[in-house]
Amino acid sequence: MLVENTLFGVRDKVKDALDMLRMFEPKEGYYVAYSGGKDSTVILDLVRRSGVRYDAHYNITTVDPPELVRFVHSQSDVQCNSPEISMWELIPKKLLPPTRIVRYCCVYLKERSGGGRRIITGVRSDESLKRSKRRQIEACMKDETKTYLHLIFHWTTEDVWQYIHEHNLPYCSLYDEGFSRIGCICCPMSGSKQMLRDAERWPKYKSLYIKAFEKMLSVRRAKGKDDKWRNGQDVWDWWTRNTDKEPDCEGQTTIFE
Repeated sequence: MLVENTLFGVRDKVKDALDMLRMFEPKEGYYVAYSGGKDSTVILDLVRRSGVRYDAHYNITTVDPPELVRFVHSQSDVQCNSPEISMWELIPKKLLPPTRIVRYCCVYLKERSGGGRRIITGVRSDESLKRSKRRQIEACMKDETKTYLHLIFHWTTEDVWQYIHEHNLPYCSLYDEGFSRIGCICCPMSGSKQMLRDAERWPKYKSLYIKAFEKMLSVRRAKGKDDKWRNGQDVWDWWTRNTDKEPDCEGQTTIFE
């Protein structure tokens, strides 16, 4: 619940978030890392309500669900930033598909901006065991000029939806189709079953992945690498079948996990 009775008195999570924003506001304003998901919907509304200075950014990944992109474009104060390289170019460049362990895509497509800024995120501790070990305010592991403020770190999923419904906030339509989390199409972090569901939901993206895998194999062969894969379909089958067998990698922590 957003308002709780605790041993230390009444705790109002919304008030705490607004007070924190005003207390730590930098001179240049906050950089809001906006993803279009439910948590980002809440943090952006809190930032708007707080009256602090901010600029909100959505980093286009080129594997975003079309429904999510349409929703993001409906937010007039969110800047959409295009990447220097698409996922379809990145896969041949890296010579292998992105995996749970080798997550090069996040660095190139999601975490490429916000240097030198205080960044507001929607990371929450109850989303995973790994996230529960993090802190509400922390420095970036890969760029010491970035500082993260995970504004709703102590909120539950129920808190998020309570806030959205109480304030009648619009949200991405994919949630009404049964999606519990929204991110890149066929993200290996979502697991094999969800990757296959994504491929069925957005078949054109499956075709784009297979084409990218074909290009990847061509580059690998040109470099003299021997492969067990005969074609892009073989890579796809291996990729979607083996994702769940890979362990989570503690050293790959990102703000978008």
